[in-house]
Amino acid sequence: MSASEELEKLAVKYASEAIQLDQQGSRGLATTKYQRAIEILLKLCALYPNSPQNKVYMEHVESYKKRIESLNGQPESQDSSLLPSDEGKAKFDQLVLTEKPSVRWSDIANLKEAKKAIEESIVFPAKRPDLFPLGWPGGILFFGPPGCGKTLLAAAIATEIDATFFCVDAASIMSKWLGESEKNVAQLFKDARKTSTNGQPAIIFIDEIDSLVRYSIGEVGGEARARNQFLKEMDGILDKNQSTYSYVIGATNKPWVLDQPFIRRFQKRIFVPLPDATSRSEMFKLFSKNLKISPNVDFNELSKMTAGYSGSDIRDIFQSAQIKVVRDLFENGNPEDKNTAPRYIDMNDFSEIFKRRKPSISPNIIRHYEKWFEEFKAL
Repeated sequence: MSASEELEKLAVKYASEAIQLDQQGSRGLATTKYQRAIEILLKLCALYPNSPQNKVYMEHVESYKKRIESLNGQPESQDSSLLPSDEGKAKFDQLVLTEKPSVRWSDIANLKEAKKAIEESIVFPAKRPDLFPLGWPGGILFFGPPGCGKTLLAAAIATEIDATFFCVDAASIMSKWLGESEKNVAQLFKDARKTSTNGQPAIIFIDEIDSLVRYSIGEVGGEARARNQFLKEMDGILDKNQSTYSYVIGATNKPWVLDQPFIRRFQKRIFVPLPDATSRSEMFKLFSKNLKISPNVDFNELSKMTAGYSGSDIRDIFQSAQIKVVRDLFENGNPEDKNTAPRYIDMNDFSEIFKRRKPSISPNIIRHYEKWFEEFKAL
């Protein structure tokens, strides 16, 4: 066990004892234990100043300090229902958004290769498991520049196979209650397995998965345990003898920071690139269907002007065009009259917007994605 793991374990021990004493009404002893936990956490921050866990440690330090202040100022009989442990237990439910998305393939412009790989990995096995004697991929990684549809793809999968969608922010898993990160990971997979055992496919979608499974030289105890727990749970998902439908889909903008053991467990590694000309044309139709567009707007010309823009950038451009005509109405029209509508968006509006709005993704970053894809692609 490393020094950081020993210190964190000791901090958890003192914090747990403090909470137990606090619940029993032993204010003096609880205060002493809280103080010891604070001292160790501050020492951890000093020894590992660059650790991403430091934010977590400082959150607990502040929480324990507030509890000490409360204990020193409250009468013996006061209810201690707002203990740190109760807060920690309640927070896991806030980490996971379990929902039924309404996104379909038709809502996503192009990305034919990604859709094809998804159908082969998830949709087909869910409909005809008898055709897959060697099992099917349970881990899928979407990587690429931000704003290109990775989250939409995951939501569309859940819709296509009528799955329960567990949407998780990896950074949130790692930044909740001290010593709880690995428990959060285990609970997440337990809930997904329970859902799939009952016949309902379950998709665990982890956004920014690099926050959870990235390679880190200076990682501390909590990070290592959460990573190991994730590996263990993934191995259970990937068992070729699986009889349930549980899937893990990760999305990242930084695939090059992922650790090798995790890369291997994502059997499908799919590049979600910037939209090509065909995709951009489809996006124009999607984003303009509820807008008033002038006949002089040339979508072919817009497609040339938006080369290098992400899907999110293009949506922002159409949003900016709508805002522009609304501003014209407020400045030159009669906005108080509910029957007055903004003018149609024309080509000049788009031309002016392009003068002020450039792509959010640089060509150098795109080359990084292409290089990683050539090395690790698995469609």
